[in-house]
This record gives sequence, C-alpha cells and structure tokens, in this order.
Amino acid sequence: MNDRPLEPTAALGEDGLDIGVRPKFLKDFQGQKELKANLSIFINAAKTRGEPLDHVFLSGPPGLGKTTLAYIVANELGAELKITSAPAIERPKDLAGMLSTIPKNTVFFIDEIHRLRPAIEEMLYIAMEDYELDWIIGQGPAARTVRIPVPPFTLVGATTKPGKVTSPLFSRFGITIRIEFYQPVELEWILRRTAGILDITIEKNASSLLARCSRGTPRVANRLLRRMRDFAQVKGVDSINQRIIESGLERLKIDTEGLEEQDRRILTVIIDNYGGGPVGAETLAISIGEGIDTLEDFYEPYLIQKGFLARTPRGRVVTDLAHRHLGRKPGASQPFLI
Repeated sequence: MNDRPLEPTAALGEDGLDIGVRPKFLKDFQGQKELKANLSIFINAAKTRGEPLDHVFLSGPPGLGKTTLAYIVANELGAELKITSAPAIERPKDLAGMLSTIPKNTVFFIDEIHRLRPAIEEMLYIAMEDYELDWIIGQGPAARTVRIPVPPFTLVGATTKPGKVTSPLFSRFGITIRIEFYQPVELEWILRRTAGILDITIEKNASSLLARCSRGTPRVANRLLRRMRDFAQVKGVDSINQRIIESGLERLKIDTEGLEEQDRRILTVIIDNYGGGPVGAETLAISIGEGIDTLEDFYEPYLIQKGFLARTPRGRVVTDLAHRHLGRKPGASQPFLI
C-alpha cells in the first residue's frame, strides 16, 4: 500500500480496492453538480440519435474520478469499456490492434494521454475524425498507404497535465471536462456512501472531520476511511467516532487542515531558513530532500489552494495564514545565514 496516506495517485493494487466502491452511474457520482448535469445531457442526446458520444477530454488533479467517469460514460451508454494508458501504446500497430478489434460504440479510455508518442497521436487523429486508420503496406518505393476502417467509438482521454496535450489532439475532442477539488460536504457524502458499501458505521462528526482532512480528493478520503476502519477494528470499536478519527490522524501525522508532516516541513523550512520567502522551487526542493516535480505536482497545489503558500515571480512565500496555523508569528522569522 501507500506510505503516504494523502498521496492522490493510486498505490500498487489500490485500484482493485476502489472498484468495489466506484459509482457506476451518474446518479451515484457525488459532487461535481454542473459536470454531471452537462454530461447527462450529452449522453442522452447521443443515445437518442443513435450515434457515438463525442470524444471526451477529462483533466484535473489525480484522485478526483477521471477513470471513474470513463466507467460511468460506458455504463450510461450501455457500451463496452476498453482501458489503456498512453505509455502502454508503444507502436502504431499497438493502437491499430486495439481499435480494429473493439465492438461498435466502445468507450476507449486512454489515461495520461499527454504522454502519447507523436506517431501514435497522428494515427489517432484520423481514427477520431473518420473512424479509419492509415496503414503503410510494403517498403521503399513500393510502399503505399491504405485506410483501414475501425468501428465507431468514443475516445475518453484523461490527463493531470492538460497544458502538455498538443493543440491538434485537444481540438479533436468535442467535450472537455475539468474536474475540480471537492468541497468537504461533498466528501462527506462520498465517505458515507463508501462506509455503507464497506459495511462500516461512521458517526456524522467523524465523517465531517475526515472529509476536512482529505485534501478535496475522493481517493484520499476513501483511503483514510479504510485506515480508520483498521484502527477501530483493532480497538474493538463497532462505530468510527470522532475519537477514533483524531487518534488515527495523530498516528498518521495528519492535522485537521489535511497537512501531513512533509507539508508542514515545507512551510517551516521556508519560514526558518528563508524568512518566510521568497525562495525558488529548486532551492526549496533541495532543502526538503524532494524532487522538484514532486514538490510542484503533489505538495504545492494543496498548500496554495488552502492559502498557506503563494507563488510569486521571485519564488514561494509562506502566508500569514500558514504562520498562524503553525503557531508562528507572521514576520518574526529571519533568513538563516551560514
């Protein structure tokens, strides 16, 4: 499992645990009200016309439900779902083999679509627009291109880095959806639903506290719920109450704002070593012993969202809100000099 309880990406084998609690239809999908309303209209219109749904582009931070939405789209359409990831499609013949064997109206899900190889991407353009594949037969002067028809399908592409998706590929998606972080009340709904599926009893104040600590991410909320179930089971408690949650979070070193030890260390290092900032990302990454990608992709988004950290042209700055959360006096720190 994951040694970082608040890590939004799935640990090895964790997707298998999530399948049992994953909603199958839009009515079961909690939160994201506008997203669900629009997607429901698009799906029903496509079904009424008897046409494949337009290709769907899903973006947003990890753990918010992009793969779940692909399952839901397939279920709502009554279609098969074919799942793969961009790194797994290494050669054009891999893509050709997948698309030429799928049933009509299949939902073809590609995760991490920003990582598609250029040759694969170019082949995908024609498949998305014309439901055909360009294939080269022969070699040298005798080589010729033929077009192979493929069954009509709906491509669902998902990415955590939409800025890295090329414009020609992005323009071929008819439906674009951005999934946002969830509000605590929405995470409470998710926690209560998951608790019911797992046959766990969780008290209202306990689910409220757990939702606040889940970084706006359903995957994190469900993972923490499973850990709290473990603590309650070992203590011989039938219901997860607020005391179990508080004790469990203390053991996992997670505070009531959803910050783990490394989050607090980032803020503390900026305050103690750099007078609260500004400090460059590379310098900060070295100071905390993390890679810059991990800092920018995992830690910073939540700290910025919560108002604890700010990015400025000169570097990262800790806010007054973070000082107060850590029990520090704003403006009292001075840079650490060697």
